[in-house]
Amino acid sequence: MTKRPTRICAAPIPDKPTLPVLRAVAAGCKACDLWKRGTQTVFGEGSPAARVMMVGEQPGDKEDLQGRPFVGPAGAVLDKALAAAGIERKDVYVTNIVKHFKWEPRGKRRLHKKPNALEISSCRPWLEAEINVVKPQVVVLLGATAAQGMLGSQFRVTMQRGQWVKSDIAPLVMATVHPSSILRAPDDDSRHEEMRKFVADLRIVATQIKGLRAA
Repeated sequence: MTKRPTRICAAPIPDKPTLPVLRAVAAGCKACDLWKRGTQTVFGEGSPAARVMMVGEQPGDKEDLQGRPFVGPAGAVLDKALAAAGIERKDVYVTNIVKHFKWEPRGKRRLHKKPNALEISSCRPWLEAEINVVKPQVVVLLGATAAQGMLGSQFRVTMQRGQWVKSDIAPLVMATVHPSSILRAPDDDSRHEEMRKFVADLRIVATQIKGLRAA
């Protein structure tokens, strides 16, 4: 079984949380220094009874400004891939392993900067609390930061994407690429191919959901 990394810093998680309570308390989280740069905490979003939880790295510029996860370009790719895979959006809870936008200035733009191990560990209790409340049957980790943050630094998405991984996070755990990586593909042909592979991974999840419904 894949073990989660040791937590470095804890956040003030309520004893008997609900998603609204968690969201409200997380809004004031200062467990790491990212709150100083982010506009606001960007908590997860979706049904508390969602069968699937999808976990990305961190909110981007649009998410930071709107206070909602996956509302930017990567979110549009995810929505398109979910539809292509036959997964209903209401069955999915979306969130990130880090709840604040880490960025560096580039002219007038705010460019994404990868969170470090301390920031990930400091924020991970919020994700664990979300998992405990939602109790998803399937957790899909999107990209290397989320996958390694939850499954360990030795995990390689490039080698293990689309495979079920034994973990105590949820009954079924899978890692695949982050939809933002598809946007970074160098040309249209590459983007189409990367999207095809991403949808193929999500179809594995869709098949599992259908099996759970039939059980």
